[in-house]
Amino acid sequence: MSAVNDTKFKSSVFLLTGIPGQEDVQNPWISLPFCLTYVFSILGNSVILFIIITDPSLHEPMYIFLSMLGFTDLGLSIATIPTILGIFLFNSREISFNACFSQLFFIQSLQCIESSVLLLMAFDRFIAIRDPLRYASILTLPRIAKMGLVCVLRGVAVILPFPLLLKRFQYCRANVLSHSYCLHMEVMTMACADITINNIYGLFTTVLTVGLDSLLIFLSYVMIIKTVLSITSHKEFLRALNTCVSHLCAVLLFYMPEFSLTLIHRFGKGSSPLLQIVLGYVYLMVPPLINPVVYSVKSKHLRSRIIRVFVK
Repeated sequence: MSAVNDTKFKSSVFLLTGIPGQEDVQNPWISLPFCLTYVFSILGNSVILFIIITDPSLHEPMYIFLSMLGFTDLGLSIATIPTILGIFLFNSREISFNACFSQLFFIQSLQCIESSVLLLMAFDRFIAIRDPLRYASILTLPRIAKMGLVCVLRGVAVILPFPLLLKRFQYCRANVLSHSYCLHMEVMTMACADITINNIYGLFTTVLTVGLDSLLIFLSYVMIIKTVLSITSHKEFLRALNTCVSHLCAVLLFYMPEFSLTLIHRFGKGSSPLLQIVLGYVYLMVPPLINPVVYSVKSKHLRSRIIRVFVK
């Protein structure tokens, strides 16, 4: 018995999980949609970034914020590709501790940055509707650059302690993770040590980032709705609301799966593991795939420039 425990104690890898109960069909039927999702996510976000960067007429606040969203979505796709496709294409389940800690840092810092960018986009819509005449003077390029830098610094500063706290632990318990990627909430439970500090800090970061950002986004839309309701022209009323549709879709795609996962982890102890895993994939893979589509469809200027690039 002691030999078994010693083996677990000296283990230097975690084992990732694909889809429980579906191991026999993971190649190639399940791997194909994952591959296509990544291809279209990377292609879609890359095209939007290329269009915005190379077209001076799109160097406006709304499109600059959209490019920030595209960068974070692209980063999330790249951060999760190695392990998810490794499992479904090559049945490669092992990941070293250092690689796992690095992956969870990039995934969770990018999620924090994306949450901040969605908040900035809500602020952008509020200024555009509330005070359109001063829109360009309020959201100047230097100010937007500073906002973007603050988003990145906050994401890095808040998430950096996660891998540092995890590295000080020794891992002597079952090392099988329930997802195809590493997350702090799950990795810390594998430690054979007191994880109270990790629990407290994890809750603190959730409230400080996702909780605060979602509250401020909600308040922004309360103020947007108050402003829109004061518009007497029906046509202007609809036009103002229409400018928020793309952002609302992005917010729902980002926050709904995360809140659902949090509730399931905290209160749904008897819930299906398959449901948690599917929600985890939706949370990480669907926003990078759908956001470029939504913004391309809703933005006439962006859509026309994308068509022009491919029609040439």
